[in-house]
Amino acid sequence: RGVARFADERPQIAKDRSSYTFYPHTQSVPFNAGPRLLNRTHSITADVVIPDVGAEGMLMTHGSRNAGYALFVKDGHLHYIHNYVGLEKFEVISSEPVPTGEVSLRYEFEPTGEPRFMEGKGSPGRLQLYINNKLVGNLEVPYSTPQLFGVLGASCGYAAFDSVNPEVYTAPFRFSGEIKQVVRNSDRAALRR
Repeated sequence: RGVARFADERPQIAKDRSSYTFYPHTQSVPFNAGPRLLNRTHSITADVVIPDVGAEGMLMTHGSRNAGYALFVKDGHLHYIHNYVGLEKFEVISSEPVPTGEVSLRYEFEPTGEPRFMEGKGSPGRLQLYINNKLVGNLEVPYSTPQLFGVLGASCGYAAFDSVNPEVYTAPFRFSGEIKQVVRNSDRAALRR
């Protein structure tokens, strides 16, 4: 039962919370020490500064080519990839380019149904991208990763271990602009700020 027990809830010394703030150039955060994002409404908001020449690279990622997600800027656009257990990759790309200067880049997941764990499927839902609070990308997915993204941790500003989709970017894919902070939030009331 080692693999099955890995996903079990464990006693924590800190009080449970719904919002976590990450900063670039720090080590990865293990799955069991971060916020629970799977099968629930959540957002990832990156407050960044894009120089006049533009920027690209990883904002926030968790997982690997076997399962995970990645929020990043590439070719002037905001991207989000959800890797469903290495079998399928769902990607949404912003319809508008990321502007220069101080910018808020946000991804939101909104479940549209219940997970089907016995079938190995997490909640279906909407993958949405926002630039400065304007909706610029939307994709409906039939299912998502059900339990965990693996033992590799989450990292901010670079892909610490592997690429969620090696065909799209190569780790570490460090962000070339400035990241002020990235906030992962699973509190419905605080999603839209």
